[in-house]
Amino acid sequence: MFKGFFKKKTVESDPFILQPLEGQLIPIETVPDPVFSQKMMGDGFAVQPTKGTVVSPVDGKVISVFPTKHAVSLLDHNGREILIHVGMETVNLKGEGFTSFVKDGQTVKKGQKLLEVDFEFIKEKVPSIITPVVFTNLSDNEKVVCDEQGIRII
Repeated sequence: MFKGFFKKKTVESDPFILQPLEGQLIPIETVPDPVFSQKMMGDGFAVQPTKGTVVSPVDGKVISVFPTKHAVSLLDHNGREILIHVGMETVNLKGEGFTSFVKDGQTVKKGQKLLEVDFEFIKEKVPSIITPVVFTNLSDNEKVVCDEQGIRII
């Protein structure tokens, strides 16, 4: 009588990664910084942003909002660590031009606002506003794929 009533529910995880900023998606290899372009921190992609709202690309948890608010690291439900690093050399702005909407340890949903960036303000002060999104702990057999289907890990 109660067999189906107490059935364990499984939650299917969406395999696609949401682009965290509006703008042109570009290969990580074209980022104007060798730490990112040579994948020293991991595989990923980058965005040439057109708007300043940064949203979570996954359901997960905020590991860290950097004190200068130029970067956010997340942990998704599959244990993947994701670094969103807004622009190049933006750490030197010491938080100017950035507003954070999350805090360390906070649970976030895909599409939830993480940061607001005043690109008009910062683009005159840094070499580039290209924003890398890096998966820092992928296994050796995993890679990031960006194609007509979307962004995903295979």
